[in-house]
Amino acid sequence: MARSPRSTRSLDWGFPRWRAYGSEREAATVRLCDRVGCEEPGDRPAPKAPNSRERWYFCERHAAEYNAGWDYFQGLSAEEAAAREADERRDAGGYRQSAHHGWAGPGDGSRSRDEMRALDTLDLEVDADFEAVKTAWRRLAKENHPDIRPGDAEAAVRFQAIQAAYEVLRRAEERRPA
Repeated sequence: MARSPRSTRSLDWGFPRWRAYGSEREAATVRLCDRVGCEEPGDRPAPKAPNSRERWYFCERHAAEYNAGWDYFQGLSAEEAAAREADERRDAGGYRQSAHHGWAGPGDGSRSRDEMRALDTLDLEVDADFEAVKTAWRRLAKENHPDIRPGDAEAAVRFQAIQAAYEVLRRAEERRPA
Protein backbone atom coordinates (compact mmCIF):
# COMPACT_ATOMS: atom_id res chain seq x y z
CA MET A 1 0.00 0.00 0.00
CA ALA A 2 1.48 3.34 -1.00
CA ARG A 3 1.52 6.28 1.37
CA SER A 4 0.44 9.63 0.19
CA PRO A 5 3.18 12.28 0.20
CA ARG A 6 1.05 14.50 2.42
CA SER A 7 1.05 12.04 5.35
CA THR A 8 4.85 11.91 5.58
CA ARG A 9 5.30 15.67 5.52
CA SER A 10 6.48 17.32 8.71
CA LEU A 11 4.43 20.10 10.18
CA ASP A 12 7.64 22.06 10.78
CA TRP A 13 7.93 23.36 7.20
CA GLY A 14 7.32 26.91 6.18
CA PHE A 15 6.43 29.92 8.20
CA PRO A 16 4.56 29.99 10.43
CA ARG A 17 4.90 26.47 11.73
CA TRP A 18 1.67 24.59 11.38
CA ARG A 19 1.81 22.80 14.68
CA ALA A 20 1.30 24.28 18.12
CA TYR A 21 4.42 25.67 19.79
CA GLY A 22 5.90 23.14 22.24
CA SER A 23 3.64 20.33 21.09
CA GLU A 24 6.60 17.98 20.59
CA ARG A 25 7.31 17.97 24.32
CA GLU A 26 5.54 15.50 26.54
CA ALA A 27 4.32 16.43 29.97
CA ALA A 28 7.06 16.03 32.58
CA THR A 29 6.38 13.55 35.34
CA VAL A 30 6.92 15.14 38.72
CA ARG A 31 7.10 13.01 41.83
CA LEU A 32 5.51 14.72 44.84
CA CYS A 33 7.01 14.75 48.31
CA ASP A 34 6.20 11.59 50.27
CA ARG A 35 5.25 13.64 53.35
CA VAL A 36 1.46 13.53 53.73
CA GLY A 37 -0.15 16.75 52.59
CA CYS A 38 2.95 18.25 50.93
CA GLU A 39 2.51 19.40 47.33
CA GLU A 40 6.20 20.21 46.64
CA PRO A 41 8.29 18.11 44.21
CA GLY A 42 9.93 15.16 45.99
CA ASP A 43 13.38 15.23 44.41
CA ARG A 44 15.55 14.34 47.42
CA PRO A 45 15.81 10.61 48.11
CA ALA A 46 16.22 9.36 51.66
CA PRO A 47 16.59 5.74 52.81
CA LYS A 48 13.58 4.21 54.51
CA ALA A 49 15.81 2.14 56.79
CA PRO A 50 19.55 1.54 57.28
CA ASN A 51 20.98 -0.73 54.57
CA SER A 52 17.74 -0.57 52.59
CA ARG A 53 17.45 0.18 48.87
CA GLU A 54 13.93 1.54 49.37
CA ARG A 55 13.74 5.32 49.40
CA TRP A 56 11.43 8.10 50.49
CA TYR A 57 11.37 11.11 48.19
CA PHE A 58 11.05 14.39 50.06
CA CYS A 59 11.07 18.07 49.20
CA GLU A 60 14.00 20.08 50.55
CA ARG A 61 12.24 21.17 53.75
CA HIS A 62 11.07 17.66 54.67
CA ALA A 63 14.42 16.10 53.71
CA ALA A 64 16.14 18.46 56.15
CA GLU A 65 13.62 17.53 58.84
CA TYR A 66 14.14 13.82 58.15
CA ASN A 67 17.94 14.08 58.16
CA ALA A 68 17.97 15.98 61.45
CA GLY A 69 16.74 12.87 63.24
CA TRP A 70 18.63 10.28 61.19
CA ASP A 71 20.99 7.96 63.06
CA TYR A 72 23.27 6.23 60.59
CA PHE A 73 24.44 3.68 63.15
CA GLN A 74 21.02 2.79 64.55
CA GLY A 75 20.66 -0.87 65.41
CA LEU A 76 24.38 -1.67 65.19
CA SER A 77 26.54 -2.80 68.04
CA ALA A 78 29.51 -0.65 69.03
CA GLU A 79 31.92 -2.95 67.18
CA GLU A 80 29.79 -2.96 64.01
CA ALA A 81 29.45 0.83 64.16
CA ALA A 82 33.22 1.25 64.55
CA ALA A 83 33.85 -1.12 61.63
CA ARG A 84 31.39 0.72 59.41
CA GLU A 85 32.88 4.08 60.35
CA ALA A 86 36.38 2.79 59.54
CA ASP A 87 35.15 1.49 56.16
CA GLU A 88 33.49 4.82 55.37
CA ARG A 89 36.60 6.76 56.33
CA ARG A 90 38.78 4.49 54.21
CA ASP A 91 36.51 4.72 51.17
CA ALA A 92 35.94 8.47 51.43
CA GLY A 93 39.48 9.47 52.41
CA GLY A 94 40.01 11.37 49.18
CA TYR A 95 37.15 13.73 49.96
CA ARG A 96 38.80 14.82 53.18
CA GLN A 97 41.88 15.91 51.26
CA SER A 98 40.00 17.52 48.38
CA ALA A 99 40.40 21.19 47.66
CA HIS A 100 36.77 22.19 48.07
CA HIS A 101 37.08 21.89 51.84
CA GLY A 102 39.97 24.36 51.87
CA TRP A 103 37.96 27.50 51.11
CA ALA A 104 35.68 27.21 54.08
CA GLY A 105 36.99 28.76 57.22
CA PRO A 106 35.51 29.21 60.62
CA GLY A 107 32.77 31.74 61.21
CA ASP A 108 29.45 32.39 59.57
CA GLY A 109 30.68 32.34 55.99
CA SER A 110 30.87 36.11 55.66
CA ARG A 111 34.64 36.23 56.25
CA SER A 112 37.52 34.32 54.73
CA ARG A 113 40.11 32.36 56.68
CA ASP A 114 42.64 35.18 56.20
CA GLU A 115 40.18 37.71 57.58
CA MET A 116 39.55 35.48 60.59
CA ARG A 117 43.30 35.26 61.25
CA ALA A 118 43.60 39.04 60.88
CA LEU A 119 40.81 39.58 63.41
CA ASP A 120 42.58 37.19 65.77
CA THR A 121 45.85 39.11 65.33
CA LEU A 122 44.04 42.34 66.27
CA ASP A 123 42.35 40.59 69.26
CA LEU A 124 38.86 41.20 67.89
CA GLU A 125 35.67 39.14 67.82
CA VAL A 126 34.37 37.57 64.61
CA ASP A 127 31.52 40.07 64.29
CA ALA A 128 33.67 43.20 64.71
CA ASP A 129 32.88 46.03 62.29
CA PHE A 130 35.50 48.05 60.44
CA GLU A 131 35.44 50.92 62.95
CA ALA A 132 36.47 48.47 65.69
CA VAL A 133 39.20 47.16 63.35
CA LYS A 134 40.59 50.69 62.87
CA THR A 135 40.48 51.41 66.60
CA ALA A 136 42.27 48.16 67.51
CA TRP A 137 44.82 48.68 64.72
CA ARG A 138 45.70 52.20 65.94
CA ARG A 139 45.97 51.07 69.55
CA LEU A 140 48.18 48.04 68.80
CA ALA A 141 50.29 49.92 66.25
CA LYS A 142 51.05 52.64 68.82
CA GLU A 143 52.00 50.05 71.43
CA ASN A 144 54.32 48.11 69.10
CA HIS A 145 55.71 50.80 66.79
CA PRO A 146 59.51 50.57 66.27
CA ASP A 147 59.89 54.30 67.08
CA ILE A 148 58.22 53.78 70.46
CA ARG A 149 60.16 50.56 71.18
CA PRO A 150 63.55 50.88 69.50
CA GLY A 151 65.66 47.73 69.62
CA ASP A 152 62.73 45.44 70.54
CA ALA A 153 62.70 42.75 67.82
CA GLU A 154 59.49 41.10 69.08
CA ALA A 155 57.63 44.42 68.94
CA ALA A 156 58.82 44.94 65.37
CA VAL A 157 57.51 41.51 64.35
CA ARG A 158 54.17 42.18 66.11
CA PHE A 159 53.96 45.57 64.39
CA GLN A 160 54.44 43.95 60.96
CA ALA A 161 51.76 41.36 61.76
CA ILE A 162 49.36 44.10 62.90
CA GLN A 163 49.99 46.08 59.68
CA ALA A 164 49.43 42.98 57.52
CA ALA A 165 46.23 42.12 59.40
CA TYR A 166 44.90 45.65 58.93
CA GLU A 167 45.66 45.53 55.19
CA VAL A 168 43.80 42.23 54.81
CA LEU A 169 40.74 43.62 56.59
CA ARG A 170 40.90 46.97 54.77
CA ARG A 171 40.97 45.25 51.36
CA ALA A 172 38.10 42.98 52.41
CA GLU A 173 36.08 46.01 53.52
CA GLU A 174 36.68 47.71 50.17
CA ARG A 175 35.45 44.60 48.33
CA ARG A 176 32.23 44.35 50.34
CA PRO A 177 29.11 45.61 48.59
CA ALA A 178 27.83 48.87 49.99
